[in-house]
Amino acid sequence: MGLWVQLPAVTFVSALVSTPHPTAGGRHDPLLVLDGYENDGIRLKCFSERLLSEVQVLWTDGRGDNITATPLTTGTTTATASSSVLLKPGAGNSASCKIIDKLLRTSTESSVVIAANAQGCIQNDIDRLKKELTEEQKTFENANQKMLAEIERIRQQLEFCRARSNAVNITLDENCKHPSLMVKEKNRVRSSSQAEIPPEAVVLATEGFSGKKHYWEVEVGNKSEWGLGVLGEEMRNTLRTVTVDPLSKENTFSLWFSKGEYSFTGGTDIKYHKVCSVVGVFLDLELNQLSFFDAEEKYLLKRLSLERSGTLYPFFSPGADGKWLGVRPVMEKAFPSL
Repeated sequence: MGLWVQLPAVTFVSALVSTPHPTAGGRHDPLLVLDGYENDGIRLKCFSERLLSEVQVLWTDGRGDNITATPLTTGTTTATASSSVLLKPGAGNSASCKIIDKLLRTSTESSVVIAANAQGCIQNDIDRLKKELTEEQKTFENANQKMLAEIERIRQQLEFCRARSNAVNITLDENCKHPSLMVKEKNRVRSSSQAEIPPEAVVLATEGFSGKKHYWEVEVGNKSEWGLGVLGEEMRNTLRTVTVDPLSKENTFSLWFSKGEYSFTGGTDIKYHKVCSVVGVFLDLELNQLSFFDAEEKYLLKRLSLERSGTLYPFFSPGADGKWLGVRPVMEKAFPSL
């Protein structure tokens, strides 16, 4: 990306002097301009009003010595010729451009005198502008990151609200639970006071789902361990008849929390810095997906793809810490259908 620099008007003191050599024909004084700052030097450009085939250009410094310049070029839209020279530090503070007309046998000359501190001033301006540009870029990047974070937050909230609009009532099935668990009011469960309670001891919901979309919320509070998810009808029937065995995580689609860490079906972990107090579970059987949300933050924790057949049943594992885990009713008016 190029850097356009607006230089102070007082940086340069220029004296343009045309010195015609009187011969037959008209005059065509060269136009000498500052073309920019380049590689620690100042580039000067000289324009002739005559065609390339008719003129030649001679550059000299303040001592009258010739200066190597770029070859003459012809203008693309005008009948002019031009050449440029780069004045490096130490090359003096003046330069002259002489146009020699081959046809009219005349020559005209323009000179420029550059203030002694011009190059230093230009470099200071360049450094200052580069610093300002860097600061502007940082400001833009910070603002852009904040904007992207806000967009993501809104997207997450919208996704959560859409999931929550599919809220259903869930009741716990006292006839399908591990004997070490205690169910209260059909919506709360905790481990009993028995010793050696397996952390995968679960209770299933009475409701099963084979199609459409369903959302429910679970209050886990400050429990040190818990598990949530769904399992198939075959596993449910097994648990109904053999309730003394703990659940095998491999046969579920689930989220587990223990020792401050989250894990999912298949042993996948996530790095989430907050401890959820309420977890939203969204079962989308139209897309065969199971999603878990931090319901308080409206944040998607994880989405699992389901490989299933038949009916799926929600299950709940309160862990062995003796604290209640509860299925709470979802207030539809708080989050209308989107």
